[in-house]
Amino acid sequence: MELNGVIVINKPQDMTSHDVVAILRKKLKTKKVGHTGTLDPMATGVLPVCIGRATKLVDFLMDQKKGYRCEMVLGIETDTQDRWGTPINRCDGFDVSEAQILSVIQSFIGEIDQIPPMYSALKVGGEKLVDLARKGIVIEREARKRVIYSITDIAVRHHTISFDVSCSKGTYIRTLCHDIGLKLGCYGHMTKLERIYTEPFVIDQAVTLEQLTLENAAEYMIDVETAISYMPMININGNEALIRAVSNGHRINFARDSNLTLDAPFYRLHINQVFWGIGERSPEGLFMKKVFKD
Repeated sequence: MELNGVIVINKPQDMTSHDVVAILRKKLKTKKVGHTGTLDPMATGVLPVCIGRATKLVDFLMDQKKGYRCEMVLGIETDTQDRWGTPINRCDGFDVSEAQILSVIQSFIGEIDQIPPMYSALKVGGEKLVDLARKGIVIEREARKRVIYSITDIAVRHHTISFDVSCSKGTYIRTLCHDIGLKLGCYGHMTKLERIYTEPFVIDQAVTLEQLTLENAAEYMIDVETAISYMPMININGNEALIRAVSNGHRINFARDSNLTLDAPFYRLHINQVFWGIGERSPEGLFMKKVFKD
């Protein structure tokens, strides 16, 4: 049986997202496997993995909102901005109140400028920043606009702080912890990180690599349309000629002869009440972007 869909993996610590993909290719006996957004090796939690024809979804799912549960410690800055790095600055004898901590953390809610860490997979001039960092090379990085939608469940235990954060794609939580420490004037670094959701997938749906087998993979598989349930649905009443044209890959403007109100960039496109694929809005109309119908 051909496997097509999304499996939400609960990524273990000390494993890269690419490691997970490699393991699933062997377990599921298919090369068509792709993850939907890198998790650092030290992080755990939600890693949606697309299988078979669902690999066409990777770019759409990567753009979704993320949620994390993290822990940080004040007083020490590391070169990687987390506990797996080397301490480079220390602040002894500092005194910050819980009220100050809460105020500073909440000040990061909204649009922020975030400088990517040197120890990251981002490429500059064709070389990963992390590879440059390991050679002792530090280069200037431009700040990037990111959005922190919310920070909740903040708990302060002396110099250890934990909280849940909801953010846009591309946000570095260890950099957020680092920046919180700097703003408090006492340094800080991340000590734990778990991704608890990447919309529309949540940690309760996740399966461990140990639990997953070729025999039970279908039990954990989320079908393509469910995986993009966040997209609005549009149904087109089509004749045989239209269906034949779509099947042959012709560019059809579905909005030309309809009264569709298009206010979202992508849609779950149904023809005669049957899911066909993803439609994309453009200034010219609504066109099929990805076809999933057999």
